Amino acid sequence: MENETRAGVLTISTMGSQGKRSDESGDIATRMLEGEGFSVLKREVVPDDRARIADTLMEWADHSGLTLILTSGGTGLSPNDVTPQAMEQVIDYQVPGMAEAMRAESLKITPHGMISRAMVGVRGSCLIINLPGSPAGVKENLSVVLPALRHALSKLGGDTSDCGRH
Repeated sequence: MENETRAGVLTISTMGSQGKRSDESGDIATRMLEGEGFSVLKREVVPDDRARIADTLMEWADHSGLTLILTSGGTGLSPNDVTPQAMEQVIDYQVPGMAEAMRAESLKITPHGMISRAMVGVRGSCLIINLPGSPAGVKENLSVVLPALRHALSKLGGDTSDCGRH
């Protein structure tokens, strides 16, 4: 895998998309990725709109050449939380272990972690990870998957070597 991972951070927030709320979650995700050497090439805030989320994910994965997209927000149970439905429309398959690991870690902090509907999935050669909307939730959940990201992206990029422990 090449050293540079082309990433995007998509925040799902109707208030944020209207300029009524700052994108702290997107800021944290971007800083954490860049701190690990990832290149964040796309960043946007979109409303809680299923079609808009799906369209952005498809555009970034299919035409912008991104290999990693993080979303923040829209993974709970409120009627406006439609990120998982948008994900189901666009991904080829899920990577449930990553989502399960994030939920397991969240449950150590709050029982509300069990109501997360966050998904991780693949579209083409792009890994898409849903994170919570809160800044603390982004930091906690992204910290869980960061250690496995380079390996996951390497495999997704075509690495066929054995996955044994090094």
